[in-house]
Amino acid sequence: MNISVVSRNIGIALLFNAFFMFLSVVVSVLYDFDSAFSPLLLSAVITFTTGLFPLIFVRTHEEIHIKEGFTIIVLSWILSCIFGMLPYVLWGGEFTLINAWFESVSGYTTTGGTILQDIEALPKSLLFWRSSTHFIGGIGVVVFMLLILPMVSTFKMRLSKMEMTSLSKENYRLRTKEAIRVIATVFVGLTVTSAIAFMIAGMGPFDAVNHAFSVAATGGFSTKNASIGAFGSFGIELVAAIYMIIGGMHFGLIYQAFSHRSPKLFKSPVTKLYLGTIVVSTVIVAADLLISGTGSSVWDTLWMAFFNVASYISTTGFATVDCSVWPALSILLLMFLSVQCACSGSTSGGLKTDRILIFWKSFRVQLRKQMHPSAVIPTRVGTSIVDTQMVAAVNLYVVVYFLFLFVGAAALCMMGVDYMDAFSASISNLGNVGPGFGNVGALDNFSQIPVLGKFILAAQMLLGRLEIYSLIIMFSIWKWR
Repeated sequence: MNISVVSRNIGIALLFNAFFMFLSVVVSVLYDFDSAFSPLLLSAVITFTTGLFPLIFVRTHEEIHIKEGFTIIVLSWILSCIFGMLPYVLWGGEFTLINAWFESVSGYTTTGGTILQDIEALPKSLLFWRSSTHFIGGIGVVVFMLLILPMVSTFKMRLSKMEMTSLSKENYRLRTKEAIRVIATVFVGLTVTSAIAFMIAGMGPFDAVNHAFSVAATGGFSTKNASIGAFGSFGIELVAAIYMIIGGMHFGLIYQAFSHRSPKLFKSPVTKLYLGTIVVSTVIVAADLLISGTGSSVWDTLWMAFFNVASYISTTGFATVDCSVWPALSILLLMFLSVQCACSGSTSGGLKTDRILIFWKSFRVQLRKQMHPSAVIPTRVGTSIVDTQMVAAVNLYVVVYFLFLFVGAAALCMMGVDYMDAFSASISNLGNVGPGFGNVGALDNFSQIPVLGKFILAAQMLLGRLEIYSLIIMFSIWKWR
């Protein structure tokens, strides 16, 4: 293990964090030096100094091997979360040490779950920093993989193999700089245009920027206790819904659609399944709400169903109503969407629509092989043939994902957490969705979860964001030869 290579690259990640801390200090100054000024300034200085130190005193190394690549990416995430909790801890309030850790991890992993009972009690600058962690985590999800791993010789795509299925990688067959430019352009473009759209719809500039950070990263942090529903505006909800759905699509396909006017985005079988799932789920949920008497008019019920389906499947987690009081069928369907989630190549979490599609296609192939044992039947997704190694990897990941989901839920139940709270919390945190159901629903929070439970849920967030394997590999990486 080349420690100097690791430390220099982690230092760059910390400097990126320090930059947004200093921006938050500027926000504090604009709002008459609010109560978070000193905590943010001290946190920024500590983070900047720590990140700058290895860049000054450690020699530059050009070559990065697979071991260093894994370590850089995983430790960059973990240390970002550790330094990111400093403003919370120093400010105080509801932020105990474990609460600050939970909030920080939730922000960076773009999960959006919170321990705060009164979000609006936070000063503006701390709210800005809280939303900034979504921006940092959102743009860092794929950029770090493409920035570091292309230097890792033949192993360059090993870490991101599960993140980018064969369908997704076709759209990232670019040089490293071009791929990073595509991701950054789409992500920043979504952030800027959504902020402008929110302001046109009636949001103030501060709220618009904060919600733009959240919706572009499919995160879900809001500046209001009642989330998007606090604004009571159809226009604002419409903007949020559109950008939630777009944010869940493959960034490479979005870039091609806007820059080259390519129809690949809507021809992709993954996109078709993603959008089709939203439409079908909206109809089912709306019908269930109307039949049960939960909904009012047909239009209002359809809109309420559509917004919340888009929120859960995109892993954004914005809320307009408390879905925990909905009928069992609607809740069960939203739980499924929290497992499936959106497309790979985006900032969403969960299993990804790509894997669900490949899983069911391979299942159909296996059924046909049972009837025709000697036949050679490839797994096709659209016009692409998915190789057997990829199919096996996808199916294994699905099994491992559900294993961690049930282990997390069981651990919470052992701590006395209600089974609905435990199960939905495990689903939402492993899938980086944010809100669950029951006492951890969209209009509630995770403050009542025991200390150890919060630590487990934070670990699930990191597992979900780093695609499980990356974080697990770190426990054995020191034994590699």
